[in-house]
Amino acid sequence: MMSTVAAIVFWLSLLLVAHTYVLFPWLLALRARGRLQNAQVYPVHTDDLPAVDILLAVHNEEQVIEEKIHSTLASTYPLDKLTFYIGSDNSTDRTHAFVERLQQEYSQIRFRPFLQRTGKPGVMEALSREATAPVLVLTDANVFFAPDTLYQLVKHFQNPAIGLVGGNILNPEHRAEGISGQEKAYLERENLIKYQEGILWGTMIGAFGGCFAVRRAAYHPAPAHFLVDDFYISMAVLRDGYQAIHELQAVCYEDVSDKLPEEFRRKARISAGNFQNLSVFGELLWPLWSGRAYAFWSHKVLRWLTPLFLLLMLAANFVLVVQGGSWFYWLTLLGQLGLPLLMAVDWLLRQAGWHNRLLRFVTHFYSMNAALLVGFWRFMRGVKSTVWQPTQRFQQAGR
Repeated sequence: MMSTVAAIVFWLSLLLVAHTYVLFPWLLALRARGRLQNAQVYPVHTDDLPAVDILLAVHNEEQVIEEKIHSTLASTYPLDKLTFYIGSDNSTDRTHAFVERLQQEYSQIRFRPFLQRTGKPGVMEALSREATAPVLVLTDANVFFAPDTLYQLVKHFQNPAIGLVGGNILNPEHRAEGISGQEKAYLERENLIKYQEGILWGTMIGAFGGCFAVRRAAYHPAPAHFLVDDFYISMAVLRDGYQAIHELQAVCYEDVSDKLPEEFRRKARISAGNFQNLSVFGELLWPLWSGRAYAFWSHKVLRWLTPLFLLLMLAANFVLVVQGGSWFYWLTLLGQLGLPLLMAVDWLLRQAGWHNRLLRFVTHFYSMNAALLVGFWRFMRGVKSTVWQPTQRFQQAGR
């Protein structure tokens, strides 16, 4: 009896992990082949383009804030239809001085310094209350726009069914010695999955917080105690019955983290926020046969639960071996124990100056799943604070 239960747990856990990482992307690509993006868009040169308010929360972003402002307002979008709201969450570096100086150059900037830490959701909610345009663009300080990024995002709001459009964030540089190459590959894959979800069902599951546009009528700010406001806003759009899509032509550039501890900290924070959102948007997981629920389960929920599945699979595999399982279960147990040990091999080689891309992917996979587990534990204990520190970035080393 115990062997039967263990075998069910083992194979079910394996299947669910394989589905979220392999089967779902493959099936999605197969079904999306030949499908086209929304074609009901504003023409490039038209007086009907809507006014746009850009919202940005910052904390100690002196390294990137000037480039952020310049890239955002060096836009092909009519500048007389843009307003750039910047809220500083009690920055203690030169962020305020840089923004105030650039206000003299750009009349579109509205700057609001907060005198105590409130967290990103609180800053964004305050800025959204000041904004009045029918379209809001939410962005991060380290995400830099191409000249036509804003137009490519906003053009889709000609279609009244669309409530949110995600930007295509690219990572132009990476280093062999860190994990930025693995992050770059992960984000490129995510961009494609989000695009395919959008063209199939109009249900992109979660925009990248660094760059997306949302219809004001569909905008719901995240609660102040939530850690991941972009996912909350995205799912609230779907809950309201609007479509959410991903626009590959809305190109912008982000410098990804190169340091594993920095990325681990960020992923653990996001993980706790993901489970906060799951507790609110669980209704969107039903009915199972809808495209929205299928994408939510397959793309997000099963991936968030992968570290638990890995632990269950290991425990079940151990039971099967103890109960006299076949040589196959001995091999799978050795594999489950041996793969994490490759992280130590990767670390030793890295100390010697040797960088193996495949080993670094193993390190990235297990480290990020460990971060998911830490985030789940923090969620279960209760989130204590939403204040954040910016991730260390390439610009700090001189971009």
